[in-house]
Amino acid sequence: MAISVIVGGSRVLFLEALVEVLRSAGGIEVIAAETDPQHVLSLVHRHSPDVVLLEDTPVGDDVLRLASAVRARVPACGIVLMMAGNRPAAVGRAMAAGVHGIVPTDTGLPRLIATLKGVAAGCVTMAPSLATSAMGLGAQGAGPATKLSTRESQVLRLTAGGATVKEIAAELYLAAGTVRNVTSASIKKLGGRNRFDAARIAVEQGWI
Repeated sequence: MAISVIVGGSRVLFLEALVEVLRSAGGIEVIAAETDPQHVLSLVHRHSPDVVLLEDTPVGDDVLRLASAVRARVPACGIVLMMAGNRPAAVGRAMAAGVHGIVPTDTGLPRLIATLKGVAAGCVTMAPSLATSAMGLGAQGAGPATKLSTRESQVLRLTAGGATVKEIAAELYLAAGTVRNVTSASIKKLGGRNRFDAARIAVEQGWI
């Protein structure tokens, strides 16, 4: 089944080119592309797409306000942000605004498609470099005191970067069963729906 997507951004030519590329990729249904944030929000409310894909702009707060509005209006809609550069603080703000996936603008189409599919499936998805820098920023003490153990924080950081249980186990030199047990404890503590939702909550709270 095709993933339904609404695209929002500030540059008409860029959006038109992006829509053509996505439609030619297969497995993706682009419902609309829009430059007006209010029109994007209206379209999302009307069509309830699987994902809304937003282009970051020089006025970054505008796109984050739109992401927050989409999340409030249609919580089930995944949000992917196309972002220029590796900006840890911007990544953290985007996650707090409800963004589920971040794609660097200098990446290739396969990464964009993978991110759209991951977010549509309910996963927090971003390039490992972005996840690492964002989590490192949070670990410097900007957020409130954590309710997570050190091991739980480690597992959730890797989860937020899109790592599988097997990959986390290899990275932390743990058994897969141990990773699952740690993940289950984190989900219960944070009230998440699944491990990716728990990772999102931890990021938003500044705990990882």
